[in-house]
Amino acid sequence: MNDRPDIHADDYALTINTSEDMLACMRAGKLNSISIVTNMSCFLQCMELLYEEIPNLPFLPLMSVHLDFVEGRSLAGREKTPDLVQDGGDLMGLSWGGLFVASYLSGKRGRVKAQLIREIKAQLARGQEAVKRCMEIAEKAGIACAQKGLRIDSHQHAHMIPVVWEALLAAVREEGYAVEYIRNSKEVLGTFLTEVSLYKTYRPINFVKNRLLSLYSYKVDRYYKENGLKPMYLWGLVMSGRMDKARIEKLYPKMRAKAARDGRELEILFHPGLMLAEEVTDEVAGEAVEDFYRRGDRHVEKAAVLSVQW
Repeated sequence: MNDRPDIHADDYALTINTSEDMLACMRAGKLNSISIVTNMSCFLQCMELLYEEIPNLPFLPLMSVHLDFVEGRSLAGREKTPDLVQDGGDLMGLSWGGLFVASYLSGKRGRVKAQLIREIKAQLARGQEAVKRCMEIAEKAGIACAQKGLRIDSHQHAHMIPVVWEALLAAVREEGYAVEYIRNSKEVLGTFLTEVSLYKTYRPINFVKNRLLSLYSYKVDRYYKENGLKPMYLWGLVMSGRMDKARIEKLYPKMRAKAARDGRELEILFHPGLMLAEEVTDEVAGEAVEDFYRRGDRHVEKAAVLSVQW
């Protein structure tokens, strides 16, 4: 077990400003790992920002490909992913709920899985190419980077959905990737329940997400065991969007102790990047913009990343 948890930030390359906020955290040496969205129109511009910054960083965080099936554009193309995109274009159109339902519809599951495999391959290829370039720049500049292989997580934890998980493993196997990490969105609920004073500060829907994702976590644990990977807990579901310094410092000793007792690494998930009003496009869902991407809570999370002492 490491003495320090994995401080992780999702959504690099979601927008330019989201990426700039994350770069500020990286310059301060506060992020151990980040996730990179590959299917937004600003991807190349955001990656150029990172490439230019790497020689000035204290170290290069570990980088995951942040698979996205609910927003952005299909990288495989609508001809290869007709059930995943909206009518008349290449914008992603099958929601988290749609992917969930497809997992249990025998007439649709196989078709959606085949299309997901194509899309996952396209997103992994684009992401891994960018990650390798980052690693090459870091090596040339003498910047430390501990990454060796492919790291994978997903927007809204969609890779935990049964049909997506099966497609992901198939894509990885067919492409022959050496995988060093796939996020297990497994968050211990009991720790939150020990702090009665915090009950009213949690969003009820996040408890539902916690329980649902926990039901699917066993298969990721099995994958870890079969492939010699370290098991993990995630912290960032129940408090998603509200990972503030005060609550983190109150709960952290218990979270860390639980992970240590169970022999698991602890990944603490933040979303420290704020989307600007002028960055809102049809690539993101309208309800997500107001409820998540443009909330001031994102800068509360950025402040926590920069200020919490682990």
